[in-house]
Amino acid sequence: MPARSDKTSRATTTHAGRSSKTRANPPPPPARDAHAASPSTSFTKHLDRAAMATTARLTGNVSPAAVALAWADWAMHAATAPGHQLNVFKAFAAIDKPNATPPSNAGSGSTPPAADRRFRDPSWEKLPFSWLRERFLRMQDFVDEMTGEIPGVDPHHRDVVRFMARQWLDVFSPSNQWWANPEVLSAIRQTQGQNLVKGAQRWWSDLRDMAAGNAPGAGPEACQAFRVGHEIAATPGKVVYRNACFELLQYAPAAAGPAKGRTWREPVLIVPSWLLKYYILDLEARHSLVRYLVSQGHNVFMMSWHNPGPEARDRGLEDYLESGLLTALREVQRLSDNAPVHACGYCLGGTLLAIGAATLARREDRRRDDANVLASVTLLAAQTDFSEPGELGLFIDASQVAYLEAMMWRQGFIGGEQLAGTFQLLNSCDLIWSRLMRDYLLGMPAQTTDFTVWNADTTRIPAKLHSQCLRELYLNNALTGTLKIGGQPVALSDIRVPMFVVATERDHISPWRSVYKMHLLYHGDLTFALVSGGHNVGVVCEPGHAQSHHRVATRAAGTAYRDPQTWFDATPAVPGSWWPAWQAWLLAQGSGKAIAAAWPPRMVLNDAPGTYVLER
Repeated sequence: MPARSDKTSRATTTHAGRSSKTRANPPPPPARDAHAASPSTSFTKHLDRAAMATTARLTGNVSPAAVALAWADWAMHAATAPGHQLNVFKAFAAIDKPNATPPSNAGSGSTPPAADRRFRDPSWEKLPFSWLRERFLRMQDFVDEMTGEIPGVDPHHRDVVRFMARQWLDVFSPSNQWWANPEVLSAIRQTQGQNLVKGAQRWWSDLRDMAAGNAPGAGPEACQAFRVGHEIAATPGKVVYRNACFELLQYAPAAAGPAKGRTWREPVLIVPSWLLKYYILDLEARHSLVRYLVSQGHNVFMMSWHNPGPEARDRGLEDYLESGLLTALREVQRLSDNAPVHACGYCLGGTLLAIGAATLARREDRRRDDANVLASVTLLAAQTDFSEPGELGLFIDASQVAYLEAMMWRQGFIGGEQLAGTFQLLNSCDLIWSRLMRDYLLGMPAQTTDFTVWNADTTRIPAKLHSQCLRELYLNNALTGTLKIGGQPVALSDIRVPMFVVATERDHISPWRSVYKMHLLYHGDLTFALVSGGHNVGVVCEPGHAQSHHRVATRAAGTAYRDPQTWFDATPAVPGSWWPAWQAWLLAQGSGKAIAAAWPPRMVLNDAPGTYVLER
């Protein structure tokens, strides 16, 4: 949803099917590797993968079979649905009618002008631009009706067809045409056309950045204002542990403020996603969650994932769990006098943390050295039930995963730039078209922020790990009951420590209703927070953030389940950042004891931010 996690080895979630050793039924002989079964089988499999990888390069890693199946399913059912055809005809006839009522299926269709960021400028209210805008929005109604509910169409195929149709339609939005956009025409008059000249220069600069392997607008010059280890990822600290999977950073205690050189007994370990660099949670000082926690007296540790190359192709989920998360927990406890740990995971790092917490809970029943590891678990915009992954699910089906696996088989990993396009398409109005208008049509100067620099700092994911996540989590939704680690089932209901779960209102990667499903998987005390913003901005929402709000409510163990809408209606919005509410919750789950901060640590490898975060 890059450079932060390598954790699986030879056994992954697929170990689920192996029977345990018993006296009555001796274990079957180990299954032979499919690729090494015979020379002929190996050759044919490699031949198929090579052909598929070649096709993937030509199609931008998109499966033509998946696209063709979606459109064929939609077209064949639409051809035999006369009622649907009638509704489509009515929607088409309404395109040129002013004040036309949207057809029956357009409920999830066009966005009202007031909420569509492309048309927020008051100049869109004047003729002829208001007519162009209204006609385009009615065209959206028509497309939504045409690609809407049809009896018999697979929901995934319906969503793919609708998504593709809307992407094509957005190309022709009047906001993207210089001659139909009043903002652009006004800029041309005011600058005598210099906005288009500057836009052309920006376009050429972006082409050079991409040719050099950088994200558009993220070349060396653009990043000088926000340098890793200086302006961002700059909270003082030390690297206290390193292995081939991650570096462990420990941050210096605050000498002033509420902490006054002391820290709370229970440390905080943050587990970032492996999709991008860890410092999304340690941006410039006012946006840094790490700095905020340190200022409140917490002893904070951060995992910084190694940026893997082709040599790590066989690292998988168990590697990232055993050599990554669980190793980090042991090191944090060792450096904190065996105090239980407040563990916090972001995005896929949160999914890994949920797996790890369930694994520890099962081990605690048998091994005393695994007991009392966790004081609490916090998941930030992290899914555990993937049955409704939102728009990201549009890019995940058996055919698409097979194409991605073929591509990764050739190069040994998936690169961050290969994932970036997918995430941009999920929010194309804001991340593609609005940028096109701002940068190329209006010729506005580049907006380099700590967020944009972080977003362009992509990383790689080992082939095995990415394949397992796609197949086991997204396709099979295995974390809801069939996932196994080391031959043992992973059940989130085994977790026995308090949990704090954060979701964001406008999340295109981890939709909040999907995150809310943790209420069905975990049976203990669960505090759920729904915060304003999207997947990144909602989480990085410091105190004093303008126009931010959040909803927080706790479900005690044994309390009846409430559906998401009922929860939303019954939970009032509270202005301000969710960080103070979470920090107070952390204190409530701890011992309440503050200890003298031991600094610097006994073992120091480097100063923070370490070396792994700088890997390209």
